[in-house]
Amino acid sequence: MEFEVVAEGLGFPEGPVVMADGSIILVEIKKGEVTRIWGDGKRETLAAPGGGPNGLAIGPDGALYCCNNGGFKYHQVGELTLPGNCPDDYSGGRIERIEMATGKVERLYEEVNGNPLKGPNDIVFDSAGNMYFTDHGKTYSRHRDFGGLYFARPDGSHVHEMAFHYTSPNGVGLSPDERVVYMADTLTGRLWAFDLTAPGELAEGAAFGPDGRVVATLPGLQYLDSLAVTAAGHVTVATILNGGITTFRPDGSTHHTPLPDPLVTNICFGGGDMCTAWITLSGTGKLIRCRWHEPGLELAFNA
Repeated sequence: MEFEVVAEGLGFPEGPVVMADGSIILVEIKKGEVTRIWGDGKRETLAAPGGGPNGLAIGPDGALYCCNNGGFKYHQVGELTLPGNCPDDYSGGRIERIEMATGKVERLYEEVNGNPLKGPNDIVFDSAGNMYFTDHGKTYSRHRDFGGLYFARPDGSHVHEMAFHYTSPNGVGLSPDERVVYMADTLTGRLWAFDLTAPGELAEGAAFGPDGRVVATLPGLQYLDSLAVTAAGHVTVATILNGGITTFRPDGSTHHTPLPDPLVTNICFGGGDMCTAWITLSGTGKLIRCRWHEPGLELAFNA
């Protein structure tokens, strides 16, 4: 696939958000910063929440909402930056609200029903202004915390756990009719779908099974990261090791678009026809732009 490098030298970029003026806001997880990038090479630091800012979304009030994973240990292997275990200076998982004009950071949620958030990862808003987010858990030298899928309101008044005990929840997105929440589970290479009866409410699942249903599981050793949904309801998921974007269709079929970085971590859509894709190549610290073969789904508050 042909693409243009929009920015490079970034500290493990993730969470791209398309702005109305054509700029892109993303996180630099390794630096603990939120950065705004223009195509002419100009960039600025919007906020420095520290820890590990990860997924980003614009809320109904125009502020940025950030999943902060609390940080990683990092390793350099050749030109690649690799995130690893929970760091010694881990600052706790949380959901943050960030004022774009001032860079002020407010912590909204740090626990759910007394259980601390470990590594919040990705976030999406529905058209009513509610947010769904994932917790990736946290990895240590000999064990791993489980993660889950959560529903919350952006004013800090309510949060609840929708599904838990998944290996490594990562990307999250809503179907065009907002009746399905999709969740990518990194280490299993599996895309889950959760049917909704109302915002934040799951349809009844199997008596002794998981809360969601499996859309598809990738063969071999492939990891899934963050995702975006297209206008047609396809789920485009950033894929690690087999670096690129994997498109999942509701019938379980998939298509892979390769890219030259084994740590492709996120994709978002914009432009007048929603066919411009911005993709983070985190291992090599790049943000790229390309034409996509179908339009992405317009997000609720990105206009």
